[in-house]
Amino acid sequence: MKVYAFIDSQNLNLSVQHLGWKLDFEKFYFFMKDKYKVEKAYLFIGYVKENESLYTALKNIGYTMVHKPALNRSGAVKGNCDAELVLYCMIDFNTYDKAIIVSGDGDFHCLIEYLKKQNKLYKIGIPNSKQYSSLLRKFSDYFFFISDNRKKLKR
Repeated sequence: MKVYAFIDSQNLNLSVQHLGWKLDFEKFYFFMKDKYKVEKAYLFIGYVKENESLYTALKNIGYTMVHKPALNRSGAVKGNCDAELVLYCMIDFNTYDKAIIVSGDGDFHCLIEYLKKQNKLYKIGIPNSKQYSSLLRKFSDYFFFISDNRKKLKR
């Protein structure tokens, strides 16, 4: 079975930080490979020129990086990549057998529903077990909580 992961890095990062810890992206990559046999892990992240060394490090770990130019709005950098995540999930649809969506964002409800109907949904990685969209609750059989693995994944 060929498994691909589609990771909403902003939701993942901000959700675990809200819990008071920082994710080690290298540990997370190997956790996904070991536990769920992920062959390809897309990491969707806003692009900020000053973070080029971070992107290189993430690529060297093994992530397939997908960027969107980040915008600076009133001092807050925004690089929402939801549309890119959905697009890449569909571009590769015939390449993988199962998909893991890593996000607690309800914007992915329709994608997750479609993947389930097509028997392509494997897991949903919810970053924060205490805070995620209620739109995803009906898919709870597919959940795994990243926050439950804090000791393994903490930086």
